[in-house]
Amino acid sequence: MKEAILVVSFGTTFEDTREKNITAVLNRVAAAHPGCPVYEAWTSSMILRALEKRGQHVDNVPEALEKMRADGVTDIKVLPTHLLYGDEYDKMRAFLDADADNFFSITVAAPLLACDDDLRTVLSAVAEGVETAEDEALVLMGHGTPHFCNTVYAAMDYHAKATGLKHVFVGTVEAFPDLEALMDAVRDSGYRRVVLTPLMLVAGDHANNDMASDEPDSWKTQFTEAGLPARAVIRGLGEYEKILDLYLAHLDAIL
Repeated sequence: MKEAILVVSFGTTFEDTREKNITAVLNRVAAAHPGCPVYEAWTSSMILRALEKRGQHVDNVPEALEKMRADGVTDIKVLPTHLLYGDEYDKMRAFLDADADNFFSITVAAPLLACDDDLRTVLSAVAEGVETAEDEALVLMGHGTPHFCNTVYAAMDYHAKATGLKHVFVGTVEAFPDLEALMDAVRDSGYRRVVLTPLMLVAGDHANNDMASDEPDSWKTQFTEAGLPARAVIRGLGEYEKILDLYLAHLDAIL
């Protein structure tokens, strides 16, 4: 029997944030388990196609499984870096289930935000890592999804207030809580300025453009024009030690 670890991520076209976040997770896993081979796969077809046009290749899940089978791997431990039990996590599970008969076992760890303790750990890591003044609200930008798991974002905002992080607000680009709801909540809480930071593993397109750019429709611009001057801290979740530790804890739970 030969055991190996497969780290599965959504992916990114931003090379710098890939190194700081996705590669940081891979390196932490490899350092923690030096005797166990570590493989990588991404789930975003759009991102994989974009990299292919650049002459770069990252395995999708079926390709990674084929490599592992060829290398004689019989037992796979899967660490998803996805935040939620959402569409990308479901896509990954479908690929794994389709190939399950070719391995003795495939065991999958929980995504990053899988339970109340996970939400609180991530909140505290970001709140400790991003400095704010007394009159500044810390706004975390999540991606958002039509999947029912999107309720995690609202739950996370509730946990922030319940654990004493009253200056922390959580919203999404593509779902609810949306920008308008965030503006109302920040203003009603008496904060005069805003610090924006991504609630995403990689600080890629959404963080750099939708959140932090000077474009008219960016969160930074819209908060500022609404009378809440905003600044951005562009840092992916893989750049926080506590969050890397949490990923490892999820992996250790299935090893």
